[in-house]
Amino acid sequence: MNRERADGQLAQIAGTVGLARRLGIDVWLRGGWAMDFFLGRLTRDHEDIDWFAPAADAPALAAGLHELGYRPLDGVPPEQQLDFVKDGLESSFTLLDFAADGRALVAGGPWAGTPWPAGLLAAEPGRLGGVECPIVSPEAQIEIKQMMPVWDTRRPRRHKDAEDIARLREALG
Repeated sequence: MNRERADGQLAQIAGTVGLARRLGIDVWLRGGWAMDFFLGRLTRDHEDIDWFAPAADAPALAAGLHELGYRPLDGVPPEQQLDFVKDGLESSFTLLDFAADGRALVAGGPWAGTPWPAGLLAAEPGRLGGVECPIVSPEAQIEIKQMMPVWDTRRPRRHKDAEDIARLREALG
């Protein structure tokens, strides 16, 4: 495991949480880092840091990240996701809209308006290395990791996702 990279990513997670709090913006870790925060331990190397954030807050979030030295990256349509890099480490913010009942929806792109799994944002904050962070619920994490290759057939099933699902299921009992 690349401990220097993990420490840099953990520091960026703490910085992003601090920024979001200062700006009054909600953010939630998703993906492998959310799993590690749920489990309370580092389980594997992570390519990037994945987040959810409200689409309505995207301009303020982008401006705040710019002030912290993040540079935007091109990629996914900006109404769907914002991607940034700082110190060679990437962070991606998948944007959310919300239904009248509060359920999280895909904000943009070809699946705009599609509901994310129920309970997506209902988890207690996770903790890792002295950092506390809002996270996606482990049940929703499992569903997303299982269904992503079905929802988006361009994304093949990955070995690390199967391992993450097994870790989450074991922790949930």
